[in-house]
Amino acid sequence: MPRFHLVSLFPEFFASPLSTALMGRARENGLVTFSFHDPRDFSRDKHRHVDDRPYGGGPGMVMQAEPLARALRSIARPGRMLLMAPGGRPLTQTLARELAGEEALTLICGRYEGLDARLNRLFPLEPVSVGEAVLNGGETAALAVIEAVARLAPGFMGKEASGEEESFSRGLLEYPHYTRPEELEGLPVPEVLLSGDHARIARWRRQASLAATLAARPDLLDQAPLDREDALALAAMPRQRPGRSLSFCLLHYPVLLGEKNSGASSLTNLDIHDIARISRSYGMGPFYAVTPLKDQLRVLEKILRHWTQSAQGPGGHGNPDRAQALELVRPAVSLDEAVEDLTAYCGARPRLVASSAVWPAQKNAPAPLTPCRVRDWCREGPVLLCLGTAHGLAPEVLARCDGMLRPLRFLSYNHLSVRSAAAILADRILGDYY
Repeated sequence: MPRFHLVSLFPEFFASPLSTALMGRARENGLVTFSFHDPRDFSRDKHRHVDDRPYGGGPGMVMQAEPLARALRSIARPGRMLLMAPGGRPLTQTLARELAGEEALTLICGRYEGLDARLNRLFPLEPVSVGEAVLNGGETAALAVIEAVARLAPGFMGKEASGEEESFSRGLLEYPHYTRPEELEGLPVPEVLLSGDHARIARWRRQASLAATLAARPDLLDQAPLDREDALALAAMPRQRPGRSLSFCLLHYPVLLGEKNSGASSLTNLDIHDIARISRSYGMGPFYAVTPLKDQLRVLEKILRHWTQSAQGPGGHGNPDRAQALELVRPAVSLDEAVEDLTAYCGARPRLVASSAVWPAQKNAPAPLTPCRVRDWCREGPVLLCLGTAHGLAPEVLARCDGMLRPLRFLSYNHLSVRSAAAILADRILGDYY
């Protein structure tokens, strides 16, 4: 268990929390130890100043490097130096277990606008964040790190199994707990917990843990150790499905045919098949293929006749899975027709979201959106995600949209097929468990 060195302008902040309950008992028994180092004690200013105005101007003050550097060098065995910072590595149970194996940890609590950045070059500081929020100082964050790490010390919690069955310890949120009385204001304890059947109770707790994770933190399921029984249980669980509110609209008109010219592009069989399969895989709404060209519409109708079961097409009989996907496709001669059809289908007018392989040059381009924001919109109502062909959506389409997703790979190579882009967008917006 590491010895904690706390570097803080307010060491008195820690007096009560480090002397209370389990932490206080562990400290008395020598399971955890603490030392405190106030940078003011290392200031050579007669007023013990440790802050100054930032170079370049701006609001607030910055912690000076010299007093803090002297404070850090006064610690004989500092171990890993953790800087409490909102932009650091997230504090997770995995990180807590990693830190619990260290002999010493130095926790640096910043104040003001932050530290002089040169300290990062003078010392091996590791920024650690306890959440996406800005605090008055690093002391509260340091307490969270101490609690998460110290409680893993042998003997800290008394019953070692307590640490193994908690949230995040096995990659999932914890199952709900119950105690006496058996009935509380008409609410009984689940019958299985009273059965005495330990195997049934274990299964119930596992499924309750899966359900809690799916409801509150589905992102954890991507890395949680799941077996086939877990996967089947998750698939059977009811959950909010914003995918039903999201639809693709593949526009072949109006699209850019060059840098400035707009017109119509040709329909591609592969795009229709693959985007339909993506839509089906993610439980999405109707998929609109827009073209005003009559010959292209005839091609699309021929494809759908061949594949869909509703039209008794031969392809649908031979490949019913493909037929289920192609049944989502709805031809439209214009974006207006697609919007009106989706409005009738959903009972509400959809928000329009544009996607593009490049940042638009026009000044009145729609506001940029993140996939998370579009997911939130899907929870509020229908969303029609417009995909461009050729060189992308024409300016008149962008002008109609409520927002635009930034290019998928705007920092590097960004020349994907529209069907590849559709798959990536669907996954970023919806994910496997949303």
